Amino acid sequence: MDENLLWYEKERILRTIKNLKKNNMEGYFVEDEKELLKKIDDILTFKATVGFGGSMTLFETGVIEHLKNKDYKILDRYKEGLTKEDIKKIYRDSFFADAYFSSTNALTENGELYNIDGNGNRIAALIYGPKTVIIVAGKNKIVRDLKEAENRVKNIASPINAKRLNKDTPCAKIGYCVDCSSKDRICSHFLVTARQNEGNKGRIKVIIVNKDLGY
Repeated sequence: MDENLLWYEKERILRTIKNLKKNNMEGYFVEDEKELLKKIDDILTFKATVGFGGSMTLFETGVIEHLKNKDYKILDRYKEGLTKEDIKKIYRDSFFADAYFSSTNALTENGELYNIDGNGNRIAALIYGPKTVIIVAGKNKIVRDLKEAENRVKNIASPINAKRLNKDTPCAKIGYCVDCSSKDRICSHFLVTARQNEGNKGRIKVIIVNKDLGY
């Protein structure tokens, strides 16, 4: 990659991390999956109970498999043979987890997280419950501001996820949001995480990977 483009992207990431800190969230930069997994091990220095939000990024980077191979109690929403009630219980139990892993739909240069959810369990856990929330995000998730964040989520992340999940929604057919009322709509809950209060300072930790990851 051109060295000037590398400089631009690095400065953008560092600016985002600086603003996350201003908003009482911790930000980290890693080059690749190897550095990412090491950073996670540095953060989780105890036998934690761990939950997950739905995330392609966690699969792509090997985070879920890595944690399963460690000495953690995993609240595994992806375990084979689970009923709908089993999964709902895991969602509820995740509120009491020591650590909750997810990605984010968008991350602004101002240090804000923007997320849209269907069930709402992921953004609910992000707001309150788990002792620590660890967000893993590729550099492609960084946008300038909340307006760009909303556009990215509605017209990139949501249509692709709807397609992945075989949802019968307009966006899964045409590739952009029309603010539908489909029974399969996955955009039900909208959340901006602008800041953590002083009592929760550092609870949310955002690890930015120097790669394009997820949707």
